[in-house]
Order: sequence, then structure tokens, then C-alpha cells
Amino acid sequence: MALRRVSATRTIPASAPVIFDVLAGARQHSLIDGSGSLRQVRRAPERLFLGARFSMSMRIGAPYVTNNVVVEFEENKTIAWHHFARLVWRYDLEEVPGATRVTESFSYDNPVGRLVQAMGIPEKNRQAMGATLERLERLVTSSP
Repeated sequence: MALRRVSATRTIPASAPVIFDVLAGARQHSLIDGSGSLRQVRRAPERLFLGARFSMSMRIGAPYVTNNVVVEFEENKTIAWHHFARLVWRYDLEEVPGATRVTESFSYDNPVGRLVQAMGIPEKNRQAMGATLERLERLVTSSP
């Protein structure tokens, strides 16, 4: 089976630690969400870590809640989580001169993937990722 994954990349003029702090701070996710579906974080530790659990109030048509677990965590480099369907949202950071290349990806390489694809979710997520990365850049480069 081919890997089912969509992604977007943006080079942001900020350091990896500054960007990673936003990504590891689940309570800030609604500030960067480009999909418009994330309403608020319901429950989360102050800072995410490997194995951390957090929940979010979402809305796509109707309101719902996702309960997530962090499945990858490498400080200033990678953070990823999934919910019960094991669909994975991931951020990879790579420092480049004067900036950080940030790649957000959505992996749906599991039995639910065919349904996800049939619903057009990967393309919608890819478009939302571009908006998320733009919002992330604005947040980390704006003056305090």
C-alpha cells in the first residue's frame, strides 16, 4: 500500500525553539489553525511531551471533540499526535540559515484512509496546512 500523506512546507524567519514552543503549547493551537475547525483546547498539559494526552473542541458541520496522544516528540525537531482513528498530524522543523523550514503533514495510511480519501479530507487538510503555516509565521514573527 502506498503511503497516504499530504503536507505543506514553509520557511519561517524564526528559530526552531521559538516555533516548537508554539507547537508544543497545545493551548496556542487555535491561534494557528488554518482549517477553521479548531474551536478551543479543552484539556492539555502546559506543554506537550511524548505520551501527553490533550483534547480539542472541533467543528466541521457539527461540533465534536478529539482526544489526542502525542506519539512523536523530539525537542525543536518533531512533534506528532493522533486521535482514536490513528490519523497523524505531524510537524517537522529543520533549521536553515536565518530561518526554520517547517513541514506540517497529515498521514492517513491506515484502514480508515480509504474513507478519508473518498471524503476529500486530504486535499482540504493540505490547503488548511498552508494557512496554518502562514498563521504560525505571523505569530512567531510579530512583536510582543
